[in-house]
Amino acid sequence: MASPVFDFSHLSPEERMQLAEDLWDSLPESLVQLTDDQRRELDRRRAVHEAAPGRGRAWGEVMDEIEQRSR
Repeated sequence: MASPVFDFSHLSPEERMQLAEDLWDSLPESLVQLTDDQRRELDRRRAVHEAAPGRGRAWGEVMDEIEQRSR
């Protein structure tokens, strides 16, 4: 594998993940293509949410719980 153009070694894992998210979010929506299966799954999840919007949990709450379990 070729060396990256930029040296990311000084970034923490969390900073690298944030950078990856930021890069992904910067892509025009037209370039992000979903497969038919992915689109169906997203449609299914949206329907479940719309049927019972209070059923879900906030992402931060879930992540906090996962982090607590791993300690």
